[in-house]
This record gives sequence, structure tokens and C-alpha cells, in this order.
Amino acid sequence: MCGISGFVNFTKRISEEDQQTIQRMNDRLFHRGPDAQDTHCFDNVALGFTRLSIIGLNNGMQPIYNEDESLVLICNGEVFNYIELRKALQARGHTFRTHSDVEVILHLYEDHDMDFLNLLNGQFAFALYDKNKKTLFCARDQMGIVPFHYTLQGGVFVFSSEIKSILEHPSVKREVDTVGLDQVFTFAGLVSPRTMFKNIKSLENGHYLTVNDQGEITDQEYWDLIYPQEEVKLNGKAESYYVDELEKLFERSIDLRLRADVPSGLYLSGGLDSSMITMKVNQMNANAKKEAFSIDFAESELSETRYQVLVADKSNSLLNKKTFFYKDISKRLRQAIYHCECPVKETYNTASLALSESTRAKGIKVILSGEGSDELFAGYVGYRFDQMRKMNIVQNEADPAEEALREKIWGDKSFFYETNFTELEEIKKSLYSKDMNAAFDEFNCLNHQVVNKDRLANRDVLSKRSYLDYKLRLVDHLVSDHGDRMALANSVEVRYPFLDKDFIEFSTQVPPEIKLKDFAEKYILKEMATRFVPKTIIEREKFGFVAPGSPYLLQNKVEYINDLLSYDLIRKQGYFDPDKIESLKNTYKQDGFTLNIPFESDLLITVITFGILLDEYFN
Repeated sequence: MCGISGFVNFTKRISEEDQQTIQRMNDRLFHRGPDAQDTHCFDNVALGFTRLSIIGLNNGMQPIYNEDESLVLICNGEVFNYIELRKALQARGHTFRTHSDVEVILHLYEDHDMDFLNLLNGQFAFALYDKNKKTLFCARDQMGIVPFHYTLQGGVFVFSSEIKSILEHPSVKREVDTVGLDQVFTFAGLVSPRTMFKNIKSLENGHYLTVNDQGEITDQEYWDLIYPQEEVKLNGKAESYYVDELEKLFERSIDLRLRADVPSGLYLSGGLDSSMITMKVNQMNANAKKEAFSIDFAESELSETRYQVLVADKSNSLLNKKTFFYKDISKRLRQAIYHCECPVKETYNTASLALSESTRAKGIKVILSGEGSDELFAGYVGYRFDQMRKMNIVQNEADPAEEALREKIWGDKSFFYETNFTELEEIKKSLYSKDMNAAFDEFNCLNHQVVNKDRLANRDVLSKRSYLDYKLRLVDHLVSDHGDRMALANSVEVRYPFLDKDFIEFSTQVPPEIKLKDFAEKYILKEMATRFVPKTIIEREKFGFVAPGSPYLLQNKVEYINDLLSYDLIRKQGYFDPDKIESLKNTYKQDGFTLNIPFESDLLITVITFGILLDEYFN
């Protein structure tokens, strides 16, 4: 992985001052690419690149040009199927200058314009400038694993892997996007194209931009997770057919994600998903010694260490265990928010930060991780509740106002997703200040498009929830602020075998009845796992660790946390009601007080981390 940045000025050529600006932008991304850095300016275009060397170690520096230098590319990420694409391109007469995987993008563009994107199997965000057309093309991978942010301000189109880099450009204004803040309180986190910075957007996954020489921006979708509208049934096919196909695609996905010219490792939590990856890697290469990395929560009564040790032993892996103490949360929270550039609803990012730190300390740049299977194969409790509602085991009652809201945002008044939104609206209003509430209808995120309702229409309930989990939880939270930012903060690239494009597309054809069978979550994946994962792991109860939140921080009298929640500061900032925050603070800091997560939200941790965000980027 790497860091990319740049800008196109539509009013003048690049000046000496602009060259200093792109250098500052590039410097802010050093953590994403400490191995090499460079900037390149021509005409009215400035490009910056920081390199984390993984493939093509000796000659993979960017920008990269095509044969006649009419095209110039900077790319953050990996094209895993580059070997196959490169051979096909060479057979058609294309000449390559480097051994880099991303050079195929230039030559595919020469042959197909921007219609080549779904030929790429990888995780990537790139900016390609066509000198002949005087047009910039920017794209983000199908699953949004790699970030791409942009803005058009003061006649300049500015882009970067991270917003902190964009803020170095003098034309960019800093203003809080209150719709983004409301999204964080409403969903798992931010939802692209929204960010916490007004007028700075996050390119949606599976989208590309075209920016012409007049500064006109066209945003085009090229891929999405699309479930069939007709009900998918087994129709005479045996379950073993789906197990066989999934295992073949899973093995292919892992094989592609092990392509690197540097050593790779594995995140091993002891749960099913990371164990499946670790055991399959071992099955594919049993004699190789593998490096596995885990977190052990020192104060937790539910340590997963014994499961981690079991899988490490069975897979011939060296287990590198990082002991994480609850006191580390307050030490790392500010750093976590600096890197993820948004408030959060829980403190687990601090543990992820510690995990990538220990990985990098061992000299590992590439990690395989297990995110994605829960969203694609009914891995959360919500899928079971949907089935219970369908069978009238639990009630699905809602008042007319709630039904109207569901119809508005999902196109289905009977579909329950995560919470009662009318009740949540009252909770949010009680948190917001008087001035904020006066403008509530303007920034209420449910008054802005959340997802494309056409992708929910006429789908079965499992596919609806899967699509929403993918859009609202996975893309911009689990693999973005929680994944990409926490790993690249320590110059580690995370790869996700369950998020392989071909694997995902096949998953949409797997009948829901074997994703969730008799209330058994991820049934078909577990059937696949029986072929290579220890039975103890498959049969263990699903475990979701909840990191201590604001009650722990308040009860342990962390000074800067109290400062962030001080009555005077909350009133001065103007976003929240200081009396309500004071009331919550007094409740949360009582000895023995706990929140019943996930059924109760830690409201104050979002207020705290928003305060950190203001300190880091707006003060």
C-alpha cells in the first residue's frame, strides 16, 4: 500500500508555491509509504507519492508512465491478478517499464479507456492523468478497501489518500460536516461520499471520477454488490456444490493475496474467519513457517488466547501475542482519531493500532485479515432476528412514524435495521445543542440519501441486511477507519481474502437458506471450514469483544477525557447540550456503571472522539 496526493489547478500552471504545497501534502502521508517519497509537477498538475515497497522492489517507484509518456499514474494499493493481466497485455504488444503490479492499469486504459476496471482483482485507488485529453481519471476499488478523498475548491481539484493531506492545500477550508457527525451517531460510522469535513468527499467504493480541463467532475458507478431480485434457491444443487465452489474461490483469493516480494503475516483472533485463512494458508504451504499476530486483552475474562494458540500450533505458525491493557486505550485514543479522521462509537481502534504496531516491529508489511464474511454470509445476530420475525417468533411491530421512516430510507416499511430510528432521533436531539436542533432537519442524515434503494427492492430479507451491512458497516468502517487507517498508521498493508471480487460475486448466488440454516450463522462457510479448520474453532460460540468505552475512562479519571467533556468547552464548541453531557458524565463515572453493548450505545465516546477530532483538525 502507499499514499497518493495531488491537485489540478484550472486557472494557472504549477508555481513554485504549488510545488511546496504538494511536498507538504506528500509529507503528511509518510506513514503510508516510508520507503520512498517523490513529487512530480507538470503544466497545471501536481502529484505526490509515498511508497510502501511490496511488489517490484527495485523499480516500482511512481509516478509511472506509458510508452509515449502521454499517461501518468499514481496508485495506492495492489492489483493481485497483475501477472495474468501483464501476460495478456504483452501478447498484444504492450511494453512494460517496471515490475510493479499497478503498471497494468496504464496499458489497460490504453486498450479500454475506463471500461477496464472490473478486469482488476485487487484493492486500489488511483489517479491517472491523460495529457492528450487533459483529463484526470480517479477510481476506488470495488470494496472500497483503499481510501480516496477529494474536493473542488477555489478552482483547484485536490485529492489524497487521507484528508489530513488535502488540508495542506491553501484553497481548502476546514469546516465540520454535521451530516457526517449525525451519520456516526446513526450508523456504524461514516458512509461515503460523506466525511467529517464539509465539501471534502470520500469516493464511493466501485466508483470512478472523470475531471476534465474545465473542472467538471463526473462520478460514475462501475460495480456494486447486487443481489438477484428473484429468490435464489438450491434448485436441485447439492450443498456440496456451493462448498466446493466457495473453497476453490477462497483458495484462489488467498493465493493472489500472498503475492508479494516481502514477507507476509496473518492476523489471528481465534475466531472462525481468521482461523479459516490461517489454516487454508497452511494447507496450501504446510512446510513454510508463518507469522501470526494476535491481541490478548489482559483484563478480559473472555480471553481468546487458547483458541489462538490452538490454530497457531495446527498451522505451523509462530504466534506473536500483543498484550493490551485497558489503560492503553486512553494512551492511544488521540493517535487513533488522528489517523482515522472521524469520531468513533467504540475504542477498539486503539487495539488495532497496537496490533499493527507489533506487526511492523516484527518486520512484516503485509497481513491477511478475516473481515467481510459476517456481512456476506449472515454472521450477525440481526440475521437470526430477521428469521425469527419471519416465523413470528418475535414481533415486528412499529408505529406509523417508524414505518414511514423505514419506507423513506429503505423502501420497505416492515424492514427493521439495527434500531428504531424514531427513538434514536429523540436521543440525538437530546444530545445536540439548542442551535444544532434548530437546524436538525438540515443535517439529519436520514434526510439525505443513505443507500441506493433500488439495490434493496424485491430482495429477500437476508440479502437486504447483507447489502446494508456491506454499505453501512463494512466499507467505510471495518475496512476503512478501522482497517486501512489503523494498519497504515504503522506502515502495514492489510489484505482481505473474503473480499475478493470473484468470491463476493459468487456469494450473491449462494441461496440464503444455506447462509443461515436453522438459525446457524454462516452455515455454508462452516461446512467449508470442516475440511481444514479444527472442530473446536467451528463449534465455539461467536465472540465479539467489546473494548471498554467512556465509562471506563471516566471512572479511571483520565484527565484529558474530563477536559474534553468539561461543561465550558462543550458549551463553547456549540455542538452538544452541556447539561445533557454533564448528566451522562455523572451517570457514566459512577463506580460499577456499565453499558449493555451492543444494545446500548456509548454516546459519550462519540462526543469524546469528536472533541479529539476538533483538537486535531479544527482548532
